[in-house]
Amino acid sequence: QVRLVESGGDLVQPGGSLRLACRVSGGTLGGNQIGWFRRAPGKERTGVGCSRGNNGGSSVVDSVSGRFTIIRDNTKNTVFLQMNNLKPEDTAVYYCILSICAGGVARLPEANWGQGTQVTVSS
Repeated sequence: QVRLVESGGDLVQPGGSLRLACRVSGGTLGGNQIGWFRRAPGKERTGVGCSRGNNGGSSVVDSVSGRFTIIRDNTKNTVFLQMNNLKPEDTAVYYCILSICAGGVARLPEANWGQGTQVTVSS
């Protein structure tokens, strides 16, 4: 059974950068579509972006466009979320999960959330 584990979260100052990793175990990344989501304190979980696989590229939502990039490395079975110019409003727990990347990002109904990784942006 494919399992995704997030890592790389940390405390960072505004304007700083982080690279989160989503590593696949129990299988291969292959052509699976992987979505990144986040849940800010007291708010609903929302989509951040999606990696389509099979050279389908990736996309991020407008609120992080120009700052966040999704990078896929099939040789490492890992999808990265590169976050630059971080802002306090980016503070959240970040999750990756098997997804459908079509007109946005949506979790596959049969996929389960992991524990996520905490990103805190504060001076």
